[in-house]
Amino acid sequence: MTTAVRTDAEAHGRTERARTEARAHGRSDPARPRRLALVASKGTLDGAYPPLILAATAASLGWEVGIFFTFYGLDIIHKRRHRKLKVAPVGNPAMPVPVPNLLGALPGMTAAATAMMKGWMKNAHLPDVAEFLDMARESGTKLFACSTTMGVMGVKEKDLVPGVDIAGATAFLDFAADADVSLFV
Repeated sequence: MTTAVRTDAEAHGRTERARTEARAHGRSDPARPRRLALVASKGTLDGAYPPLILAATAASLGWEVGIFFTFYGLDIIHKRRHRKLKVAPVGNPAMPVPVPNLLGALPGMTAAATAMMKGWMKNAHLPDVAEFLDMARESGTKLFACSTTMGVMGVKEKDLVPGVDIAGATAFLDFAADADVSLFV
């Protein structure tokens, strides 16, 4: 994956534009970077990419980013499970080739759909989930694991990838309260 290099002048220009935009939109502290708060609740391969892509994009623009992983979304930050995420073809209307539910339930169809999506990502030169998680940590993205859901799902702190903070909904809501953009993806 290629990385764009910005000059100091470009970065300064971006900062000044952001401050002007912040004042125009009534933000109280235009010097504060914009903030993105994401909730990730899907533990599928096709559910993992949207929050990770949005987080990487926002972080590359200098935004402060936090992702709250809850329910099956915890699989995205689970040491073992994040490398084995799948795409379910059954009942998935977004499949590029419409797959009737009966066919989608056949053995091997989930593996085929997963392989197809991994191929798309590779052909598009996108990182895999593990690489996106590394990028998130390196960019300072805050990764929050929902403490309540961890208890419900039987997930322990030792099960999580490094760099994840365990937080309750209150802590994430405090982060999200100051967000310029909040998304449930």
